[in-house]
Amino acid sequence: MSSEGGNEDCLGWAARDASGVLSPYKFTRRAVGNDDVYVKITHCGICYADVVSTRNTFGGTKYPLVPGVKLIYGSFVSHEIVGTVTKVGSNVQRFNVGDHVGVGTYVNSCRDCRNCHAGLEIQCGKGRVFTYDSVDSDGTITKGGYSTFIVVHHRYCYMIPKSYPLASAAPLLCAGITVYSPMIRHKMNQPGKSLGVIGLGGLGHMAVKFGKAFGLNVTVFSTSISKKDEALNLLGADNFVVSSDQEQMSALAESLDFMIDTASGNHPFDPYMFLLKTCGVLVLVGAPSEIKLSPGSLIGGMRSISGSAAGGTKDTQEMIDFCAEKEIYPNIEVIPIEYANEAFERIINKDVKYRFVIDMEDSLK
Repeated sequence: MSSEGGNEDCLGWAARDASGVLSPYKFTRRAVGNDDVYVKITHCGICYADVVSTRNTFGGTKYPLVPGVKLIYGSFVSHEIVGTVTKVGSNVQRFNVGDHVGVGTYVNSCRDCRNCHAGLEIQCGKGRVFTYDSVDSDGTITKGGYSTFIVVHHRYCYMIPKSYPLASAAPLLCAGITVYSPMIRHKMNQPGKSLGVIGLGGLGHMAVKFGKAFGLNVTVFSTSISKKDEALNLLGADNFVVSSDQEQMSALAESLDFMIDTASGNHPFDPYMFLLKTCGVLVLVGAPSEIKLSPGSLIGGMRSISGSAAGGTKDTQEMIDFCAEKEIYPNIEVIPIEYANEAFERIINKDVKYRFVIDMEDSLK
């Protein structure tokens, strides 16, 4: 791949060891190739994957680590990069200098396998490269969005309408697409259907927003009654159920077409499966350490359980355009990069509604 210009120094924040503490870090990004886009990063979202990656919770972290996107339990739980195009390679036709763009969970793939041809690059098994802590095609270790800029092949960039706030666009690249993609795949964009959302965090609150935009009847399930007011009055859900309340759960038996499970902690699955109608589907997008359920939960009602990981390039662009058209905005708390370590602790304590977004442009001037 020929390059235009030379490598360029980049300023970011990185973890140096398993303490996970972030601090300023200088490194080099590759030169802009003929097919590349140079993105000046304005905002970057934070998710729980950044916390566990910086602390090497699952092993394999390569330090220094500039967070951005990470593969956990076989699914993508990522934060998100948005910014402004500053340079484009000579072969790039889709983007121009000044465009607002986003970069998601991966920055490369083989572009030749069945999944890549189908716009499912997220499932590429030959050469998928994650946005950070992954080996790129040139042998370098990718580094994420806690930094001033990023250089990405244009295929893995997404156009963000200029009417859509960049800070709000950041969580769409993870929380948004992770719930949008399985909803579209299972035809849960048809008005009148019934949706159950397990968990009300970064992913769950976006599932509620999409459900209402699609005209669905939305029920939120949580272990905490404290989430009821925000579920019903802030996010507009139609029903709220405390999942430990057997009476409330029983009242919804065989009433839901589809459930999306965003909970990452271990929890029972049988009680939820029995809430699905015949041939209903539960899609898992969280990352519990194990799944335990009775075969009867599946066999009796011809129900199924599936998994989903972010989305391909086609779905991601479609989702961004849909959010802009319907004015769907994640609920965010914008912070400077200097607050990131404290934000990590608050994420562990579930003290955020519902997504931290780092103002990289003002933080790293």
